[in-house]
Amino acid sequence: MKYFYHFFLLSFLLITGCRQEQKEVLATDFYNTELFKEVQLKAIFKDSKTFVDLVPDRPYAELAAMYEEEKMDADFSLNDFVSAHFTDQFNSGQVIVTDTTKTMYEHISSMWGKLSRGPDTAVENSSRIALPYKYVVPGGRFREIYYWDSYFTLEGLLVDDQEELAKSMVDNFSFLIDSLGFIPNGTRNYYLSRSQPPFYALMVDAISREDPEIFTEYAPMILKEYEFWMEGAKGVKGIHSPNKYVVRMEEELFLNRYWDSGTTPRPESYKEDFHLASELNSRADKIELYTNMRSGAASGWDFSSRWYTAEDDFGSTKTADILAIDLNCLLYFMEKSIAKGYELNEDEENKELFLYKAQERRTSIQKLFWNADENYFYDYNYTQKGFARTPTLAGVFPLFFELASPEQAKGVRDKLMSDFLKDGGLVTTLEHSGQQWDAPNGWAPLQYMAVQGLLNYGYVDEAKTIMQRWLALNERVYNDTGKMMEKYNVEDISLLSGGGEYETQDGFGWTNGVALVFKKMLDEMETVE
Repeated sequence: MKYFYHFFLLSFLLITGCRQEQKEVLATDFYNTELFKEVQLKAIFKDSKTFVDLVPDRPYAELAAMYEEEKMDADFSLNDFVSAHFTDQFNSGQVIVTDTTKTMYEHISSMWGKLSRGPDTAVENSSRIALPYKYVVPGGRFREIYYWDSYFTLEGLLVDDQEELAKSMVDNFSFLIDSLGFIPNGTRNYYLSRSQPPFYALMVDAISREDPEIFTEYAPMILKEYEFWMEGAKGVKGIHSPNKYVVRMEEELFLNRYWDSGTTPRPESYKEDFHLASELNSRADKIELYTNMRSGAASGWDFSSRWYTAEDDFGSTKTADILAIDLNCLLYFMEKSIAKGYELNEDEENKELFLYKAQERRTSIQKLFWNADENYFYDYNYTQKGFARTPTLAGVFPLFFELASPEQAKGVRDKLMSDFLKDGGLVTTLEHSGQQWDAPNGWAPLQYMAVQGLLNYGYVDEAKTIMQRWLALNERVYNDTGKMMEKYNVEDISLLSGGGEYETQDGFGWTNGVALVFKKMLDEMETVE
């Protein structure tokens, strides 16, 4: 299987790689053209993502030159120009229709086909990165594969006996690591400057539960992704200094932050970033803001007061200044997974090396990120040499990866049940900023991480309460709307969620996956009782 995979990968790259590499360079240039900026800033489309997903009828450079010439005509219309030269070639025609005779869980099972795409054919001038295997998209405006979404979708696929589709998801991510050197935020060329929370090792762990030998096939890719996240360590100059995704905390201790290499507004949110930066005077301040906005998108929490350094001030977003608790827990698991791969290959020396790295990170997580005054895990602002401003649901990650001491786990449990638990499940943060990753919203992936973390420390009743409230909310919204949503209002369960740069989306991959997992877990708990 491994040799077939590499043969297929080589063939796929030979067919599409050179053309795609050229396309990506041209697309990057196009995002800096006057045509692109005019379309986005004049809000030709309500959602900025719509334009970057359309396919032009000719190369970007040629189209930009045509615009510069034609815009001088007295009767020139930007809307007409866009309509004439850009089309949506990826409308699958799969309309999500609710069958009221089905339960929510039956509806979810029927959705996999509607949310599945691929294998892809490369489309000239498209922003989409073509993938060689079948995959599941989140839904709504998200019609390409997304990195961290896919882990929670995959867990649902496994519950629903969709092992082949789950494995093909992982094979696509392996393809991306092998061909690009990392897994981008999503499979669009405008995401190539950043990744997302690195769940690849957890995906590999999930599909190899029944057959541990499968793990060896993917172990080299886990190592390659780890090298991407840690490559900045080679260029860090001093203590508390950053480079790319890495910050040196001590002479030989490197921890991680979310970061994006871009220095301009995000193409898919161009007008939003541009208008926010318009309040700043210097180019350096604007670049810093763009870096932090992009880094927030890399975290998956776009956006949240989690990244604010001043209360109620979106412009104070400083994502790149913060060592993220969830990210460092994921890197810990990656290090443990690499050690496991070396063990399976009987490489004792490298196994011990990565176990040492994992232990060093574990110690740092327990000490640096633990706020003893609040009895909760916080992010750490390395520029201010102190805890980030506010607690968030990311504080459950040490429990998920069994990094917390029993005393720490109890502190997290107490705060979850007293502060974060609402009628519909766990709220993401305790602040109402208007951003989608804040109160009153709850998100399926964080419910999942919290529940599994609590179960790791024996807090069964608390985990059951969260699952029951979350599923009850999912079911109520489904019965009212016929839809599975990307996020939910957990504080007022009579209302839908809101906030953020775009309208709440339905589909929805990770909500579907977590709902199936929770349903199975609750059914098994009832059987035991």
